[in-house]
Formats: sequence, structure tokens, C-alpha cells
Amino acid sequence: MIRINLLPVREERRKADLRQFAAMLVAALVGSVALVAFFHWTVQREIASTKDSIIETQRQIDAFAPQLKQVEQYRKTKAQIEQKLEVIARLEEQRSGPVRVLDELATHTPDRLWITRINASGREISIEGMSLDNELVALFLTALNESPYFGNVELRETEAREKDGFKLNEFQLSAALTSPAAEKRAAEEAAKKKTAAAGGNSLAVAGR
Repeated sequence: MIRINLLPVREERRKADLRQFAAMLVAALVGSVALVAFFHWTVQREIASTKDSIIETQRQIDAFAPQLKQVEQYRKTKAQIEQKLEVIARLEEQRSGPVRVLDELATHTPDRLWITRINASGREISIEGMSLDNELVALFLTALNESPYFGNVELRETEAREKDGFKLNEFQLSAALTSPAAEKRAAEEAAKKKTAAAGGNSLAVAGR
């Protein structure tokens, strides 16, 4: 009877399996190292590119710095000029306001109606006078309401009186003093603010 010893064969197979496993392990390790090296190289390239972009952006900012300073100085100068012009316009309005109000009263006062007293306080004015009849008073109120320099004209009091043998109607009215120039300026300022707000909203939307 022939006996065959299989232990050497099994041992060789086990060694071969170990060598194959070791080779696979080395291959996996080499692949991992290569993969890590590739990602490291990619990240380093992106970092270098970002640094170059930052340097270029800073260079452009430095190049435009003088122009930006000039623009900022221009804006400050423009704001100062506009402020001075606004002060001048208000002073001119205050200087010519009373003259213009008296001129409007003289223009809109009908015949056979006399103004006896005028009292102005701030933006309010009260007018006292006499007329031959109530229709003239109503005509006077209508004319003042149509004037751009008066608003909210109201008849406060009217009373029939006899003076020097004549029957007269004594009246008192109140009104608000208005200024077309000031209203125009306020409308322009409101339009500027609205335009600036719309521009800011557009930039905010664009930034998103």
C-alpha cells in the first residue's frame, strides 16, 4: 500500500495564499497612497490658484484706489453743494414769502371787499375784513383756495354790521400758507429717495 504525504502540498498552498493576500494588501496600500497624493496635489493647486486670484484682485483694488478716492471726494463735494443750495433756496423763500403772500391777497381780493387785519403765525394765517355782501366773501374764499400759496381756507366768522350808515358784512377766515417751491423740492427729494431705495433693492437682488 502506497502512502502519500499531503502536508507539504497544503503548506505550499497556504504560503501561496499568504503571498497573494500580501500582494493585494500592498497593491491596495499603494493605490491609497496614490489617491491621497492626487487629492493633495489637487487641493494644493486650488489653493495656489485662489492665492493668485486674491493677489490679482488686491492688485486691481490698489489700481482703482485713487479713482475710488476721487469718486468719494466728488460725492462729498456734491452733497455739500446741494446742502448749500438748499439753504439758499430756503432763505430766498423766507425772504420773498411775505411779499408773495401780500401780492396774492391783493390779486385775489375782489372789489368792494376790504382787508382790515392780517395775522400770520408760522404756517397759519388769519384774515379779517369787511365786504358789501356775503357773495363777495364767498368769491374771496374761492379765489384763495385756487391760489397755490393758500390751503385749507375756511370762513371762521361773519357778522352784519352798520358803519357810517352803510350795512357791511364783517368776516374772519383762516388759511394755511403753502409754498410751491418747497412742495416741489419735497417732491424731488422724495423721488430721489425712492430711486435710491429702488437701486438698493436691485443690488440686493443681484447679489443673491
